[in-house]
Amino acid sequence: MIVAVADTGPLIHLDEIGAIDVLSAVDGLLIPQTVYEELEAGTVPPALSNLEYELVEADPTELTVDLNLDPGETAALAVASDRSAVLLTDDLEARDTANDLSIEVHGSIGVIVLAYHRDQLTRSKAAELMRALQTETSLFITDSVVEKGISLLESSS
Repeated sequence: MIVAVADTGPLIHLDEIGAIDVLSAVDGLLIPQTVYEELEAGTVPPALSNLEYELVEADPTELTVDLNLDPGETAALAVASDRSAVLLTDDLEARDTANDLSIEVHGSIGVIVLAYHRDQLTRSKAAELMRALQTETSLFITDSVVEKGISLLESSS
C-alpha cells in the first residue's frame, strides 16, 4: 500500500498536462492544509476534485533538520515524516531534505511510472506524459531525467 503526501509541484505540473488523475495510482493521497492554501493562492486544479485525498494538518516543529524550504514543502515533509508516507515533490531542495530524513521521495515522473506499473497508462502514453512535463509545463526537467523515467518503463516491459 502506498500512502503519499503531495507538495504543490506534482499537483500543478500534472494538472498542466491534463494528467492529475495519475495521482490515483497511490492508495492514499494526503495534501497538507498549507499546500492546499498555496494552491488556493493561485488556482486549485479543477480536476483535483475528481481525486480522493485527505486534507491534513502538519506540525513542522517535529522535523529534526534546519529547513530552507517554503511552507508547503515543509508541511509536506512533516506529514511524510509523521505518517511514514512517500513525499511527492518536484523541488530539488525538498528531495534532498527528504533523503536526509530517510523519507522516500518521488516527483511527477515517478508518479507517471507508478501509474504505468499499476496499468493505468500504456507505455507510450506514460512516455508522452513525461515528455509533456518537459515541454508543456512550468517544471524545469532535463532530458536525462525524462530519458531515465522512460527507461524505467522499458525495463519493466
